[in-house]
Amino acid sequence: MANELNFSGKQVLVVGGSSGIGNGIAQAFRAKGAAVAVCGTRGRATEYSTDEGSDLEGLAYAQLDVGSPGAIEAFRPSFDRLDILVLAQGAVIYRCGEFEMAGFRKVVEINLMSLMSCATRFHSMLRDAKGALIIVSSTAAYHSTMGNPAYNASKTGAVGLTRTLGEAWAEDGIRVNGIAPGLVDTKMTKVTTDNPKRLESALARIPLRRLGTPADMAGAALFLASPLSSYIIGQTLVVDGGLIL
Repeated sequence: MANELNFSGKQVLVVGGSSGIGNGIAQAFRAKGAAVAVCGTRGRATEYSTDEGSDLEGLAYAQLDVGSPGAIEAFRPSFDRLDILVLAQGAVIYRCGEFEMAGFRKVVEINLMSLMSCATRFHSMLRDAKGALIIVSSTAAYHSTMGNPAYNASKTGAVGLTRTLGEAWAEDGIRVNGIAPGLVDTKMTKVTTDNPKRLESALARIPLRRLGTPADMAGAALFLASPLSSYIIGQTLVVDGGLIL
């Protein structure tokens, strides 16, 4: 099994890999021997800090605003081969901001539209490498999130996109699968983790009684990109400590 999880000689790109879940996934692939590039919104890697959950050591960083379709089309990677593409970008707006159409469109553009834009942008490279595409969605796709209609709709759409691309691109030798994280300790979830009462309530609903970590999500990504999952396509693996059971 150790050899199955050896990614030496493989090129990985993690969009949204500058922090949080994406960063955890990127570093996991690097630890298994892959050359890993990541994209984030800031101009330089030095603009991120470990306090934000960012560890960019050993990763090739490039700026990419996935909220801009033109930027995705114009993006020129530093590599000429791509074996594994992980789409981990994400946005959420709190305080009912997603009930305003400007906020709704912004979140859907980043969380759903950019998935298709990035997937098609790198389709030919993945086809040539008979590679893998992993889409990070959320357990929000499986239940209501009353204050965040755009986040919910976009993550639900991401699960459907994973199924559909999984079927459509199988003939190209590309395996498309996804990960649906539960409550993971990142800067995006600080609205919960920094509030003791909300955190206590959240943990009470998780059978494992702990938050997920980026490393927990990375384990699923390594599996889905490896030969261990060679007969799995179009599936979204729920990684939530039992939250939605």
